Amino acid sequence: MNNQNLIIYDFQILFDILNEIEGDLNFNLINCNKKDYSKTQFDQLKNYLTISKQKNSGLKNQIEISNFPLEIFKLVEIINISFLKNKFSQQSDIDMGLYKLNFNSRTLYNNKNQLDLTEKESDIIIFLKNSSKPVAINQLQTKVWGHNSKLETHTVETHIYRLRKKINEKFNDNNFIISSKTGYIIN
Repeated sequence: MNNQNLIIYDFQILFDILNEIEGDLNFNLINCNKKDYSKTQFDQLKNYLTISKQKNSGLKNQIEISNFPLEIFKLVEIINISFLKNKFSQQSDIDMGLYKLNFNSRTLYNNKNQLDLTEKESDIIIFLKNSSKPVAINQLQTKVWGHNSKLETHTVETHIYRLRKKINEKFNDNNFIISSKTGYIIN
């Protein structure tokens, strides 16, 4: 049995067509009609790939089918590509408690907001996240910048300061990166 599920939302004829060839598909089909789903059940669909006739703002991973007639093999190709994109995106998300960092897009986000980061900012966050104890400035110089201690410490401190400021402005969180006597750590 496949672990990828495709929700056919309020599109009975498409479900019937795909159901006929389900044995040749590499995903499972789930039929979902508007009238059969409560608000709670609908909220659970947000994490699945969904096909519908109209764009639904409540669904994150959605394929809208509005051009007819459909080429069924082209549609299956689009579905498979969407599954690959979703899998790739999920694998690139790094969980950081209240936040997630998408490694590929260098976006820090929570349920409400997202913040685009520079490559260096995301490297700093990943390095700090992977450390179980505070990271000294000279470690950041060596590991994140790839320099020896000839780099001015103000470079690291300035980057951390600006990063903390951006995070505080976007998420109203002044405690994401904590500084101590021994260095910096993700809270």
